[in-house]
Amino acid sequence: MNAKIADRIATAVFVLIALLLVFILVGLVGYLMWRGLPHISWHFLTSPPAFSEAGGGIGPQLFNSIYVLFLTMLLTVPIGVGGGIFLAEYAGDGWLTRFLRSAIEVLSSLPSIVVGLFGLLVFVQYTGWGYTILGGALALMLFNLPLMVRTSEEAIRSVPRDQKEASLALGVSHWRTITSVLLPSALPGIVTGAILTAGRAFGEAAALMFTAGMSSSRVDFTDWNPFSPLSPLNPMRSGETLAVNIWKVSSEGLVPDAREIAAGASALLVIVVLVFNLLARFLSRWLYKKMTASSS
Repeated sequence: MNAKIADRIATAVFVLIALLLVFILVGLVGYLMWRGLPHISWHFLTSPPAFSEAGGGIGPQLFNSIYVLFLTMLLTVPIGVGGGIFLAEYAGDGWLTRFLRSAIEVLSSLPSIVVGLFGLLVFVQYTGWGYTILGGALALMLFNLPLMVRTSEEAIRSVPRDQKEASLALGVSHWRTITSVLLPSALPGIVTGAILTAGRAFGEAAALMFTAGMSSSRVDFTDWNPFSPLSPLNPMRSGETLAVNIWKVSSEGLVPDAREIAAGASALLVIVVLVFNLLARFLSRWLYKKMTASSS
């Protein structure tokens, strides 16, 4: 077999593999959209599940998912960016750095169910909080922190070193160089990592079943005082998220329209995750053009 024939065969194999992956993705997403889109409406997005008659929705679960995501990103982004800055600019090549990198790799490879069990022991039982939205956010922070640290580190390391050296040569301090030169240049990569982390957190279920709970406490959407027990903004209440609700209604079937709710919620979850990924690509390219000479 000559080189040209081998090259054509290899090219055909890789093209077939790519087409197979596209076919699987289109088939999966298309089936979920076909099953779920007819059930998505404003009433479906704002109403709670109905236990006596058909016509329920996912309103509280959707709000809980957004609220857990907000708290998770509020905790994950500062710590993750700080960890990336330390590994990229301050950490040497000693045993501590190697230990930190190993710990990050181990943490990133942990199954979400293990993180959920850890959250159950620490954030639910040891602290005495019970099932809370805050406990779920802390568990998701542990689950997504390695991705945020690695993304931030790689984004900072990808900045040309000439920019850092020029800033230091002008007498600017190291910390000021990081905040004024490196972080603005690395912002597209950091934003991309944050959005991808958000999409990953929004669709998580296993870790939240053991920390945020599988039932939503009674809330009053007219009371926005976060210290009120009935407030939806109270982080110390339990809160069933959208991904957990899909598993619950599909397995228990306590509501009359369980299949319709599960289909609509699944389609909505896929749409949101796809939007997160597309938004990450768009913002990354837009920020890159704004902060480099390619915008001119």
